[in-house]
Amino acid sequence: MVYGIGIESSCDETSIAIVKDGKELVSLKVYSQIETHSPYRGVVPEIASRAHLEKINSLLSVCMEEANLKFSDLQYVAVTGYPGLVGSLMIGAQLARCISLVHSIPIVLVNHLEAHLTVIGLENDLPAFPWLGVLLSGGNTSIYIYKGFGHLELLADTRDDSLGEAFDKVSAILGLPYPGGPIIEKMASSYEIPKGEKSPLPKLLKEDTPDTIRFSYSGLKTAVLYYLKSLTGTAPIEKIAYYFQKTAFELVVRNITKAIEKTQIKTVVAAGGVLANETLRSTLQLEAQNRAFRLYYPQKKIYCTDNGAMVACLGYHFWKEKKFVGLDFKVSPKRNFEQIL
Repeated sequence: MVYGIGIESSCDETSIAIVKDGKELVSLKVYSQIETHSPYRGVVPEIASRAHLEKINSLLSVCMEEANLKFSDLQYVAVTGYPGLVGSLMIGAQLARCISLVHSIPIVLVNHLEAHLTVIGLENDLPAFPWLGVLLSGGNTSIYIYKGFGHLELLADTRDDSLGEAFDKVSAILGLPYPGGPIIEKMASSYEIPKGEKSPLPKLLKEDTPDTIRFSYSGLKTAVLYYLKSLTGTAPIEKIAYYFQKTAFELVVRNITKAIEKTQIKTVVAAGGVLANETLRSTLQLEAQNRAFRLYYPQKKIYCTDNGAMVACLGYHFWKEKKFVGLDFKVSPKRNFEQIL
C-alpha cells in the first residue's frame, strides 16, 4: 500500500487529501474562500494567500487524524506547483517542504491542470493514453492532447475569457450573485421555452473553419449586455440565463467534435469547475452517445473543483516514476512544465 498526501492551494480553495495507491480516497478536506471573495466578485490574490496561510495547517491535522495515519506511513507528498496565484502556491509549497524536511518524505510537483484530468482515476481505471483533455473552469478553457503523465500538448485555448469567467461576468450583468455558475444554471433550468422561440444571442465564432479550434467568450458577454439594453420593462433573467448557457455550451461541444475529427482520438476526459453543471454533463453525455466516443468526467462534484485528492492522485504516478524535486523547487503562474524547471 502506498499512501500519499496532496496539497492544493493554487487559487481560492485550500485542500489537503490522502490517497492510497493513487486510486482510493482516504481523506479529503477542502476550505472554500467563496464567501470571502464574494464582495469583490472575484478572487483577490492577497486575501487568498492569507486565507490559505490561516487554514492549511488545521486542514492537515484534521486530514491526518481522519486517515488515522502517521507521517511515517506516507510515501510521498504531492503539491500543486503551477499554474496558479504565486502567493497562494507558495503557501502549499512551504507546507510540502516542511513535511519533506521533517519527515524525510520525497516531494512530487504537480501541474494543477493535469491533476484535474487525472482525478477520474479515483472513480475509474484511467483510460489508455492518448486522451483529449477538456478543461473548463474559471481560469482555463482549453483542449489538450494528453499523451502521458507530464506530457500535455495544447490543441485549443481561449483567446479571451474562460467559460467560468464568462458565467461570473454575465451573472454580474444580470445582477445575480457571485460565483455565477450555480445561479445561472438554476435560472436557466427554470425557463420554459415558448414554441418556435429563437435565441436572442448570436452563435459564437460562426466564421471559424472546420479546422479552427478555439474558444472565445468575451463577445457572448457583450451580446448579453446589448440585449439587455435593447429591452424595455423587466429583463427576462431566466430567458437570458438559458440562452447564454446554451450558446456557451454549444461552442464546447463543437470544439470537442472538431478535436476528435482532427486527432482521431475518441477518448475525452472533461474536467474543471464548470463540469459541476448538470446541463453540461447531460449535453456531453448525449454528444458522446451520438458520436460514439468515450466520455469521462468526475462523477463527484467535489472532484470538479480544486481539491487535494486530484493532486495526490497524479502525484502517485510521478512517485512511481521517481520524479522527485528538491526543497528548492519553484512555483509559477505559467502552465508549461518546461517554463519553470
